[in-house]
Amino acid sequence: MSKTAFPANDLLRRKWQTGLTAATLTLSVASTLFLLCFSRRIGIDVAQSATSLTSGLSTVFSQFILFIGILIFAVGAVITSFVVLLMMKQRTRDFGLIKAAGCPNGLVFSFFLTELLIITLTSCILGIALGYSIDVAFAHFFRFQAYSTSEDLWLAILVFAAFFALALIFGVKPLLAAARLSPVNALSPIQYFGISAARAYKPLSRSGLTLRIALRSIFRRQAVSVRLILLLSTVFVLLTVAVAGGIIANDTTKAWIESAVGKDTLVIAHSSMCSQYKLLLSKFVGAAENSKFDYLNTQYSITDAMLQRLQAIPGVAAVDARLICKTHIYEVRNFTVDPETLATIPVGDNREGESLIIGVNPENVVTSWCINGRFLAAANSWEAVIGDSIAQTMFTRPLVQSVRVYNKTFSVIGVCVDPISNGKVIYVPLKQLQTITNSPYANIALVKITPSADRVATLAKIKTEVLSLNPAFAILELDEILHEALNFLGSVWSSVMLLPLLTLASAALCLIGYMMLTVDEQRQELAILRAVCIKPNTIIAILAVQVVVILLSSFGVGISLGIIATVLILVPNPVVTSLTVKVSAWLLAALATMFLLSLYPAIRFAKTPLLKFLV
Repeated sequence: MSKTAFPANDLLRRKWQTGLTAATLTLSVASTLFLLCFSRRIGIDVAQSATSLTSGLSTVFSQFILFIGILIFAVGAVITSFVVLLMMKQRTRDFGLIKAAGCPNGLVFSFFLTELLIITLTSCILGIALGYSIDVAFAHFFRFQAYSTSEDLWLAILVFAAFFALALIFGVKPLLAAARLSPVNALSPIQYFGISAARAYKPLSRSGLTLRIALRSIFRRQAVSVRLILLLSTVFVLLTVAVAGGIIANDTTKAWIESAVGKDTLVIAHSSMCSQYKLLLSKFVGAAENSKFDYLNTQYSITDAMLQRLQAIPGVAAVDARLICKTHIYEVRNFTVDPETLATIPVGDNREGESLIIGVNPENVVTSWCINGRFLAAANSWEAVIGDSIAQTMFTRPLVQSVRVYNKTFSVIGVCVDPISNGKVIYVPLKQLQTITNSPYANIALVKITPSADRVATLAKIKTEVLSLNPAFAILELDEILHEALNFLGSVWSSVMLLPLLTLASAALCLIGYMMLTVDEQRQELAILRAVCIKPNTIIAILAVQVVVILLSSFGVGISLGIIATVLILVPNPVVTSLTVKVSAWLLAALATMFLLSLYPAIRFAKTPLLKFLV
């Protein structure tokens, strides 16, 4: 028999174990490859692109992708090591049998090494194919708005090499250990199952028999049990960050955008200015603005009389007059003092660029922002609040620096998240901007409608009043644009929440493999229990308790670490809504699914005729 015929026949003889191992490795490789492709397509591309989102939101999104990517690769590596170690560990007794028959150690080692190579090579190839297939499905069928379509074959080579090396390293280790054993030791259950001395449990009652048997089995196989708990804990951390964290991040970023754009808010301006303002907001989802627009054209001016007439309409809560312009801006350097050495440390550089400038009256703003620092407080101060994209691309430490606009210097007191012009915006007091631009009037007004008012009637009165004063003016309802921006954010975060599905399937298969090892180890013991009239349901209950202990231990650790990572590290100022509470149902559903799937080996054993085990 050739060196390849025996391993191939042996793998075919053990179809269930071989298929389980191959499926687990395939899903691990596929999930990792898909994550890398997904990160490059939507995570890295969106984070580095200036055509959608803002720099602050891109940073939050990139942190999620990076953290989930690290977790998925770590889980894939642990799953690979676990399943290969489990498979090769089960070959220890076969190793001893062949050695006892007189086969040389080198030939036996080559047989099982060939098995390892066959299953590893096949799984990696299938995993690469599956990973690319899922990636193409996401790109072409789901049609995510920020998704590009290019492929990168180097990612496949990287993933293939990494997992192939991991499988060989962790698979060869138990083979080398078995090669050093004598046939007698290799045939011992202690070597085969990795059994150690069990802890002594005092009998509490007859009803505690199931629990005692289950715990004894877990502690007898401490090495495998600890590895599985660590693996499942990492999986639940990943699941919590992707699902619970994704929902929290989705709710938080949507709250930022909704408060910055304004809900139940109208824009009153010249029709051309309304169209341009809509484009400025739509840049958040990838639209292009008119870069040559003349914001300071006098025909766009809104008179004080129009503002007063708007304020007097019943159902109008507030009128926020603003002056919008676009100009070249300059970073202003500053200095800080080291508290220990009292040395002067320069901060900043001499960077410059284009930015949208919006003058607002701090007392009448109808929108709010997620701000690092504070917003404008006085109408006559030379202070500015800059958008997050300006802060990250032009400033070193924005809150200790200043910005020069129209040859006037404004001290930066806050950094805000704003979808207007992708966060390339600066807010300054309206009076100061009117002074330096020689523009006595605002060119846009945001009108906030009272929530309790009749929206249709109020809107009709506003349109009548505006058109009677200036027929060239128009009214833009921001709810439609806001809905488009929120849907875009939702599509991005929903994509993130789908990432751990393959990894979760791999972990479930590992748990099934663990239960197969448990049933195999306790085969004779459980058969004796059945022979003394213990019902099959009790056997299933014993094995189910083992699964529950493993799952609950992992679930508690994973959920805790995942929530801590999400709330304290990944999402600044998180918003927890009622929808976030419902995420526990999804996590519990994943837990219940893994539990039910892991019971298959136990049910299969319970339904097997008793005589088959005692013969």
